[in-house]
Amino acid sequence: MNDKKLVDNNQLRRKSHSSLFPLFLFIILSCSSTEEPSVSAPALINWSGAYPAAILKTGSNPLWFQLTEDGPVHISAIEDAAFTYALTPWPYALHISFIEETSDGIVMTVNRDGFLKLAANNQATPGLGLYRFSGGDFWKQYTVGGFVFYQGYHAAVLYLDNRFLETDAKVPKPRTWSFNMNSNNVFPLEIPALQVFPEADNWDIDTLRLGSDGTFYFRAAKRKSANPEIKMFRTNNLSEGKAEEISTEVFFNSAPRKVEISHPSLPPLPEGFVYTGLGYTGENLFASWEEQEDFSIGAAGFVVIKR
Repeated sequence: MNDKKLVDNNQLRRKSHSSLFPLFLFIILSCSSTEEPSVSAPALINWSGAYPAAILKTGSNPLWFQLTEDGPVHISAIEDAAFTYALTPWPYALHISFIEETSDGIVMTVNRDGFLKLAANNQATPGLGLYRFSGGDFWKQYTVGGFVFYQGYHAAVLYLDNRFLETDAKVPKPRTWSFNMNSNNVFPLEIPALQVFPEADNWDIDTLRLGSDGTFYFRAAKRKSANPEIKMFRTNNLSEGKAEEISTEVFFNSAPRKVEISHPSLPPLPEGFVYTGLGYTGENLFASWEEQEDFSIGAAGFVVIKR
């Protein structure tokens, strides 16, 4: 099927977002029981460091969130997300691409946007803090191709994907980014092993992952060139400016096996929607979801529920 036609036809799927409310407009929702979930605006009195976009109080009912270009928004039910976005080839769609549980919460990458973090809030308003670290217009041009923990930082690798869409954009420079809790800004983080293939020479790193054997695997691709190249590598140490070249078979065998995401506490999804990731933070269960069709994604977001 022609991809441009796929996207154009799905423009008919759009509808008003009047049921979606940006997090920064939230006021405290009334609740008569501690088991009733709520979302509130954070109290920013004498706040230092990164500030949460919202404070979540989970209960027996799920808290649903949908991703938008302005960050996650709270929706009353998953049905409110249906058909709100045109189906778009996945490299260009907003969706949660990687999830990692940490000692203090859950960290995730949002394709074409930046990072999100869920962590306990110990400030004036108790609950679960939802933090957003946006990459701004720069991240909107690129696809997240990897997510690793490197020298105490969560690092995401961006690359230029033009399989479905012609673009004049250059390969990302810098291409590796991170964040910390000192502010809501992202910042570049150089990984020496990847710099063997410099952006100045049109090298993209479109995959970076930690294999089950404790070895890092990555793929370097030079597609915007008169002589395209694709190479696969592995290394035990990303801090060193070298890596071992490996075969395509070895590289693909290092990929994690896909498993069906399910949990008895997760609410059912509408037809065409699937859960894509699962995690825990404290007494809370987290799951990402997407509206999918073939290689395209429509609405996407996550749900948080007290387990």
